Amino acid sequence: MSEDIREKVKEYYSALQSSGDLKTSVCSCSSASQEVQGIIDDLPAEVNERFYGCGSPIPPMIEGCTVLDLGCGTGRDVFVLSKLVGEKGRVIGVDMTESQLEVGRRHQDEVARAYGYAASNVEFKCGYIEDLAALGIADDSIDVVISNCVINLSPFKEQVFSEVWRVLKEGGELYFSDIFVDRRMTEAQQNDPVLRGECIGGAMYIEDFRRLMRRVGWEDFRYTASRVKHVDDAELAAKVEGATFFSRIVRAFKLPAQLEDLCEQYNQKATYLGTIPGMPDCFDLDDHHRFMKDVPLDVCGNSCAMVENTRFGAAFAIEGDRSVHYGPFPGCGNIPYDTGDDEDGGCGCGCC
Repeated sequence: MSEDIREKVKEYYSALQSSGDLKTSVCSCSSASQEVQGIIDDLPAEVNERFYGCGSPIPPMIEGCTVLDLGCGTGRDVFVLSKLVGEKGRVIGVDMTESQLEVGRRHQDEVARAYGYAASNVEFKCGYIEDLAALGIADDSIDVVISNCVINLSPFKEQVFSEVWRVLKEGGELYFSDIFVDRRMTEAQQNDPVLRGECIGGAMYIEDFRRLMRRVGWEDFRYTASRVKHVDDAELAAKVEGATFFSRIVRAFKLPAQLEDLCEQYNQKATYLGTIPGMPDCFDLDDHHRFMKDVPLDVCGNSCAMVENTRFGAAFAIEGDRSVHYGPFPGCGNIPYDTGDDEDGGCGCGCC
């Protein structure tokens, strides 16, 4: 049945000619920074017209990085990343739909020339995001993994996140946008080809997602943005009546020895130096940690590790270490997932 779902999804997206062919706007809520939008506007029209993402999962400070885009489609985000990582960086796009990849490959050299590169720093691979090993992507070889409203389509989600964990370098980041839901979808809803193709039937139940992430290795992950999404097709809305869907961006770092399942107090402070490109005044780690330039912020051990022992480390000054433990971080509690409001919410472990 799972293999059948995957084939139906492939058929669904092979038939689409533009984002206007989708029946709902669930998977069309992109909001990009001014810099990213400027890059997008200059891309070939064909690449943009066949974009089906639900966010802008383009993290900062990626110059020189090797970035993997899961479910890259025609390559819109791949080409954005190509510009941001620079000529010395590398971008790998993976998708199971050959007709989508053909569009990206057709424009690959054109985009490289527009960027002034001697050769393209982009590679497109046709295959399944659940089996990156089959595509030759090695252990501990990737700095950043992104995905834009694709993981919900997979019937093998735990395999997807396990593969991401495998290929990421220690300190590497998973940064992706996707559709989540406040309850488990029924088997009929999951197997409905239109619901699935519209990113509804395969939406991840928020609490099952939390449990899955912990099984794979992420003791803590963070939401950076969350918005309620409405199913605006009456027939499809009737099939999922009562369920609330969210478009969310998730940030997770591969720090196996440093992240705990609760926010713990080590009396550490982190001060943002204002050096991340495009972010001179502040840096948002997630939806509830904003670091203002030159202002020390009390942080739990997990948050400290996320900014100290990743590529962001050079942008922060850290006070304190983990030599003395002071119990749970003040103010933490067993708060359930947020309602989808940008203003409330907590870290993935539900303790902030």
